[in-house]
Amino acid sequence: MQEHKQTIGGSISYTGIGLHTGEITTITFKPAGADDGIVFVRIDMPDSPVIPADIEHVVDISRGTTIGIGKATVSTIEHVLAAIKGLDIDNVLIEINGPEAPVADGSAMPFLKLLKQVGIVQQDSIREYFELEEPINFTSEEENVDIVIVPSSELKVTFLVDYKHPLLGTQYTWLPDLSYFEKEFASSRTFCFVHEILMLKEAGLIKGGSLENAVVIGEPDIDPKQLEELRKVFNFDTPIEISAQGIINNKPLRYYNEFVRHKVLDLIGDIALLGVPIKGHILAARSGHKTNVELVKKLRKIQQKQKMQKMYQKNRTQDVVFDINAIKRILPHRYPFLFVDKIIEFVPGEKITGIKNVTVNEEFFQGHFPGHPVMPGVLIIEAMAQTGGIMLLNNLENPEDHLAYFASIDNVKFRKPVIPGDILRFELKVLSLKRSITKMHGDAYVGDTKVCEGDFLAMVVDR
Repeated sequence: MQEHKQTIGGSISYTGIGLHTGEITTITFKPAGADDGIVFVRIDMPDSPVIPADIEHVVDISRGTTIGIGKATVSTIEHVLAAIKGLDIDNVLIEINGPEAPVADGSAMPFLKLLKQVGIVQQDSIREYFELEEPINFTSEEENVDIVIVPSSELKVTFLVDYKHPLLGTQYTWLPDLSYFEKEFASSRTFCFVHEILMLKEAGLIKGGSLENAVVIGEPDIDPKQLEELRKVFNFDTPIEISAQGIINNKPLRYYNEFVRHKVLDLIGDIALLGVPIKGHILAARSGHKTNVELVKKLRKIQQKQKMQKMYQKNRTQDVVFDINAIKRILPHRYPFLFVDKIIEFVPGEKITGIKNVTVNEEFFQGHFPGHPVMPGVLIIEAMAQTGGIMLLNNLENPEDHLAYFASIDNVKFRKPVIPGDILRFELKVLSLKRSITKMHGDAYVGDTKVCEGDFLAMVVDR
């Protein structure tokens, strides 16, 4: 059953303080076109630069999520995005007159209520989903994070945190589907520990932070000097106390496991950066903004691969990314100068693996050592270059409108002859990737034996 994209039914604004900058800003939510996605507009800057809320435009994840183009940035957008995606909205324009979204009460609920106030409107455009073909694993040993996404008919989230804190311990929650977001997750507030507040304050951050927009957690045996420092940070006239649950000034929790629920809220906001809703069950342990964004970057590569397959691969097989018919739609080469039979692995912007079946019927064997057939080394290099060209053209909006030319080939080594009956495997990895020029290293194998290698510098021109 096809679903239609959605936007909002009118304009509505919210004014508040930014968590880190301390600046007062106003954001205005407005309806957007059927294929516009979520975009921010810095109306306080010359020419009102537009910044799509997309993973390609993430510029900082140190404390929250920041997107930007050039000098125009918008930070701490995750709660705003969570409210939008929590209501299953696809397209919305967000005007903002400053560098940071308001923190509100530290949750997504204030923004969600505003969006509901103007209503949700169905659009003509059909919604597309990111759907998984197999489980995806993501691990960051540095951050002690593990994430697995498995195929599902809708978005589900299972989340675990295990803070080494005597008053928090392990917390677990799950989101069965987005219909639970408003009631069970949207009100959960951002939180931090006392030692983090003092550290952030020294770094010139959380200028807009207060006990009204964050839950602050203290240690049961906290040094009274730290509490006094905290009192000065928040300009309190009375001494600061810690509840039996470890919460500063006994601020009541909105959920018994509010901390892990807010992690789900952040995750919902961050995965909005993929640009399309996800059908999958996300199982996450200890993930934060940094690893959420890394996960979305990984999903974007898979998304690009799926897009390429949809464009060029008509009949899918499990072990082939592109068959010969798909390759002929991408590359301009034809017999007798097409030397790639299929692509079996493809990670956009990173690596690609192609296969060439060498047969005695190859035209070049008639004149190249006909009594002792050996594949010309220059054609092995050409086959590797064609494999790399597929990855290079994928980086463009309309690959069929361009050609990939190789500007230089360096450090070539031939290690073993290739003869009829061999199956050549070309493995190319990107060393540097720009829109119009790419540097790659390629290795050619027969079985486990390397037969050739080289470095390629390629450029793209209009067809």
